[in-house]
Amino acid sequence: MAATAASPIPPFPRDFLWGVSTSAHQVEGAADERGASVWDAFTAVPGNVKDGTTAAVACDHYHRYREDVALVRDLGVDAYRFSVSWPRVLPTGSGRVHPAGLDFYDRLVDELCAAGVRPVPTLFHWDTPLAVHEAGGWRNRDTAERFAQYAAVVAARLGDRVERWITLNEPAEHTLLGHALGRHAPGERLLFDALPVAHHQLLAHGLAVRALRAAGGRDIGIANSHGPTWPASDAEEDTAAADFYDVLLNRLFADPLLLGHYPESYGELMPSPDPGADLKVISEPLDWYGINFYQPTKVGAPLPHPTEFSGLTLPPELPFAPREIEGYPTTDFGWPVVPEALTELLTAFRDRYGERLPPLVITENGCSYGGLDDQERIAYLDGHLRALHRALEAGVDVRGYFVWSLMDNFEWAEGYRQRFGLVHVDYDTLERTPKASYHWLREALRARRG
Repeated sequence: MAATAASPIPPFPRDFLWGVSTSAHQVEGAADERGASVWDAFTAVPGNVKDGTTAAVACDHYHRYREDVALVRDLGVDAYRFSVSWPRVLPTGSGRVHPAGLDFYDRLVDELCAAGVRPVPTLFHWDTPLAVHEAGGWRNRDTAERFAQYAAVVAARLGDRVERWITLNEPAEHTLLGHALGRHAPGERLLFDALPVAHHQLLAHGLAVRALRAAGGRDIGIANSHGPTWPASDAEEDTAAADFYDVLLNRLFADPLLLGHYPESYGELMPSPDPGADLKVISEPLDWYGINFYQPTKVGAPLPHPTEFSGLTLPPELPFAPREIEGYPTTDFGWPVVPEALTELLTAFRDRYGERLPPLVITENGCSYGGLDDQERIAYLDGHLRALHRALEAGVDVRGYFVWSLMDNFEWAEGYRQRFGLVHVDYDTLERTPKASYHWLREALRARRG
């Protein structure tokens, strides 16, 4: 299969880390061999997933991980970012460990090491154990403590071979989509009453950092989603709405981690018996900071009617309303393809956080396109790698880049309708077929290494 690009990607530092990503609930399957998660309950409700599917089988990575590790090895990347399923390790979220669950990750890490691929586990990628949710979930402060205990269990088993750890994936999206708007599991529609969910996830992150360090972890980060916010116009009401959105989706999750405080007026909204003590935990020093980037967002003043945005219906009572970004190609998901926004984001982070900003890693970047000859994905990756290189040339300290995703998978509320993979998955036969983008990236990495 032909794989094309206009010219070779620019040279990156020799020690730059290249990787691909997946998450447990989206690829593992084997649902009957773990405890129930909030996503099992959510997908069982008709209408919650657009194509009516579940992740009970997904890509069956649980049973076919050796085949998938071989694909990672043959691609030529340095690292594989996967997530550990909390309910697979601790079916009720705490207490009794499920030995077979830990054994799976033990085998996966061994397979990766034998293939010369660095394992990079994420401890939480949205699959809260159902029992934890039923006990109060992320609205409950105790969940942060349970998560730290779980982190210690995983680190004790895998820490002799795992060097790099990620605590949480996209707490902003889990708060917004899962708890504020109800579009993702657990399906709560709390709007701004979801703010405790944000605080407790950040607290869980800090406690997990401490647990990982106690177990010998020395290379720890988080994967936060970020993107530039563009005002719909220069009008005061539009710039004010854009500023509000930017704080809510970007600074609310970065400032506490990097600066040790919430944006102005937000700290007083967070539930804490001792805010100063919590923020000290939340801002435990990181070895690096992960950014998941997909698109910028144009935002204007609220509208008097619901707004459609990225498959969401946003209620009119929100103090902002996203607008369509025109003049750019879009992915199958309808997301605008704006590579220069990645450069804008990274230089803005450098300018905002200065010496408080640790080295950056792009922990997710990718796009949804169908077909095996996915030239659109090649163009997308090529453009974003060039944008990333421009950020390096501007002095931003970026140490790595992970493509989302290794293979097509269960795309949350979209089901199997969106395909983000470098590898095509036939969901009837589970056959894996590398796409043109897989071959392109493999050749690009080979050329880079000579």
